[in-house]
Amino acid sequence: MISMVIERKFIDDLTIKHNISKFLEKRLSRAGFSRVDIQKTPMITRITVFVTNPGKVIGRGGETIDALTENMKKRFNIDNPQISVSEVRNEKLEPRLVARYLANSLERGVNARRLLHSTIREIMDNGAMGAEIIATGKLAAKGAKAKQIKIRLGYLPKAGHVTSLIDEAKVASYPKYGAIGIKVRIVQPGTKFPSRNITKIELPKSIAAAQIRAPRPQ
Repeated sequence: MISMVIERKFIDDLTIKHNISKFLEKRLSRAGFSRVDIQKTPMITRITVFVTNPGKVIGRGGETIDALTENMKKRFNIDNPQISVSEVRNEKLEPRLVARYLANSLERGVNARRLLHSTIREIMDNGAMGAEIIATGKLAAKGAKAKQIKIRLGYLPKAGHVTSLIDEAKVASYPKYGAIGIKVRIVQPGTKFPSRNITKIELPKSIAAAQIRAPRPQ
């Protein structure tokens, strides 16, 4: 019975974090929202928001962040929330930002395979220990069947508690010819895995040489 209560609380906490993340992604899109970290203590709930432009979250004299705090307190029934803002250090290692870049590029008509190859190369060049990009949907011209492109480099565990060490984001892209689901997973530099020594990752020639070509004018 106790284990079931703990499991239920864990699921509830994950659901709340997911809902808060979706809320912040919508509210802070112009600030370059990437992710949120939530830590509960007996006295307060610490909420750290990671963005590319902290100034747009804080606002003049702290007006914006004060309003955001009050809104979240009421919307999610959070006792004594304290929001802090942290600037993203490297956009190439933030799954949500990478996924949004891919979504925008696909909507502009950039070739999907070249785009994914060049993007995962940039992720690995910035020190990631592993990365995976999956794009599923209408990846070609109008009339083509839906398909999936999956590119995976480095070390990404598939099962067990160590999968929690992988940062992940999912977004959708809407080109003219149909919707595309995009999933990005990244193992951050310096991540420690039990009984696993990660060596330098050699990039396949097709990925190392990948370049994005501008789409032809319609």
